[in-house]
Amino acid sequence: MEDVSDAVFRRLCRSVGAELCVTEFVNVEELLVGARSALRKMELAPEDAPTGIQIYGSDPGRLMEAARIAERANPAFIDINCGCWIPKIAARGAGAGWLREPAKMVAMASEVVRAVDFPVTVKTRIGYGPESEMPIVDLARRLEDVGVRALTVHCRTAKMRHDGKADWTWAAKAQAVVKIPVVVNGDVKSAEDAVRALRETGCAGVMVGRGAMENPWLFREARALLEARAPVPRPSSLERLAFTRRNAIENVQNRREPNGVQTLRRHLRGYFEGVPGGDTLRERMYRCDSLAGTLVLLDEAVDALTGSKGFLPREAMTRDNRSSAPGLETSS
Repeated sequence: MEDVSDAVFRRLCRSVGAELCVTEFVNVEELLVGARSALRKMELAPEDAPTGIQIYGSDPGRLMEAARIAERANPAFIDINCGCWIPKIAARGAGAGWLREPAKMVAMASEVVRAVDFPVTVKTRIGYGPESEMPIVDLARRLEDVGVRALTVHCRTAKMRHDGKADWTWAAKAQAVVKIPVVVNGDVKSAEDAVRALRETGCAGVMVGRGAMENPWLFREARALLEARAPVPRPSSLERLAFTRRNAIENVQNRREPNGVQTLRRHLRGYFEGVPGGDTLRERMYRCDSLAGTLVLLDEAVDALTGSKGFLPREAMTRDNRSSAPGLETSS
């Protein structure tokens, strides 16, 4: 979720039902030298809560220093990324690279826990791969023993990347042997997936990552299912266009042009699902680098749908169906 789960997207996901969020992962080396990109990722507005700050690195001492800096932003918790499979990260021992040596991973987590006053959590995978017996169950016990307060398990090995099917039974096995919350992650693409993941694993929560990039509305849909309420209708074409407009405006406010417009593109396939003329609109937006041009294209799409001029009222931009139901979060 690098360059995805920023402050804007967290705010948008919360507007449609996400509760607990996690920042993009922060490179500890960049943070410790004061890199602007790293500092930006750690900025938490008062309303951006509860949100955890996720850090990654290969050196325990540097992770401890970074965690102390992260404390200053007053996050809900500090999360250590031990699950990123990207070769340039894992190869140098960061992210999922820690899974090559679980004992060192536990020792590192212990040092970070002792270094800060905030809760420390870990995001990881079931193993590096291709172990016949994944280390996650024993690892969960050992991480709990050193004071880690929660564990998020992406149910693939690092070598699987995003290929194959996530095996949620490993998250269930981990939750069964610890008292701390275990959050199941991987292949949660719909509200039905989220509810099924919770029911099949007995985990404390479900993390939605890539599934939210194109379908953030799954949060409110899953809440309705979990609370045994009437199913929430899928977002209308007008709501989808309004959500896209808000995303574009806030992206540019946060990132300026053209980056704010360009980073919207990764969401458009899902945002425009079922929108009449959505494929053509998406292709036109791919070629547009300005906010003004993007808004013109969206206004034209609304005009075509409604037969009227101008965009829909602000209150139609999102339906805020947040509630107190536990267990739904978005993350890196």
